[in-house]
Amino acid sequence: MTMTKTYIVCILWVAVLLDMSDTVNGSQREASKQQQQQQQSQSQSQSQQQQSFQQTTAKDAAGQVNMLASSSSSRGGVEPTDAARTGPYFDLSASKNVTALLGKTAYLNCRVKNLGNKTMLLQVSWVRHRDIHLLTVGRYTYTSDQRFRAIHHPHTEDWSLQIKYPQHRDSGIYECQISTTPHMSHFVHLNVIEPSTEIIGAPDLYIESGSTINLTCVVKDSPEPPAYIFWNHNNVIISYDSPRGGVSVITEKGDTTTSFLLIQSARPSDSGQYTCNPSNAKSKSVTVHVLN
Repeated sequence: MTMTKTYIVCILWVAVLLDMSDTVNGSQREASKQQQQQQQSQSQSQSQQQQSFQQTTAKDAAGQVNMLASSSSSRGGVEPTDAARTGPYFDLSASKNVTALLGKTAYLNCRVKNLGNKTMLLQVSWVRHRDIHLLTVGRYTYTSDQRFRAIHHPHTEDWSLQIKYPQHRDSGIYECQISTTPHMSHFVHLNVIEPSTEIIGAPDLYIESGSTINLTCVVKDSPEPPAYIFWNHNNVIISYDSPRGGVSVITEKGDTTTSFLLIQSARPSDSGQYTCNPSNAKSKSVTVHVLN
């Protein structure tokens, strides 16, 4: 009887142990299954993230290619046509170099295209670079030097700077500005010159009586030929149709203007001071001695 009870107890303990083993094994299998599911989920998430990253990178690369292509196209060296411009710009065909005669009014011109009715918002100004001096704004002058004046006629594209009685010190660079952001600039170089006069053979010429007096006056460094050249003899204008006769003048105009005074059959009364008087340059004199 006692052995039977002991046998039954052993069987019960074995059953309990087997049940506990099954429970532990089941828990382990469940944990392993959950771990596998988590790993699969993480793998899928990483795959999706990688795919998303690749798509984003591809889009960015495509965008950069498009931007570079667009930039390359815009920098292709083809300037926009006048009709395609939307803002103001300078007419670059206007002269960038101006040569003016000393004392003769000079004009520096700045031609602004496409300004239209924007003059209430945008201004055209002139600045002297030598001392960074603002000379004009629009049609108003901002300098105490009354030789300078702004000139602009309504409905025109020209904005000019007038300089009366220009001197050598006025030579240099002048800047025409449009008050855009940033401002636009067009530069004009002014060169004030003074033509020179020379009589070949001066200051004294010796001529034999009865020969021909040939005086040559040369005018150099003039942007335009003189309008006229007068000759004086002892401060009196020479008359080419005087009773003396045999007096003539030949003038050749060009970059260098030359005037020839010819007096045939020279006599002692033809001696004296002869002066060449160009309209745009200083006079020059020579003393002629007619020898018996």
